[in-house]
Amino acid sequence: MKIAPIVDPHARRPSPKPMQVDLRKAFILGTVLWTIALVVCICWWQFGHNLWFRTATLICAFGVVIGLLLLVWEFFDRSDYRRLGK
Repeated sequence: MKIAPIVDPHARRPSPKPMQVDLRKAFILGTVLWTIALVVCICWWQFGHNLWFRTATLICAFGVVIGLLLLVWEFFDRSDYRRLGK
């Protein structure tokens, strides 16, 4: 193990450039998964499993809301992180 980069930061190799990723795909996938979980929890809650599935339904609903907010954020900040990836 070389100690030179730790002692002298100028001896370090240059950092790699950031990868350009499409956050929209990741946010849509996560939101879809939370929505599927929400539908399943609502169905089980309606079948009489009240205690655990009521809490799980709220958690899934918050997951969907956060996913939608992230999609809105991605829409408005898309140009910033695409510019940084070039």
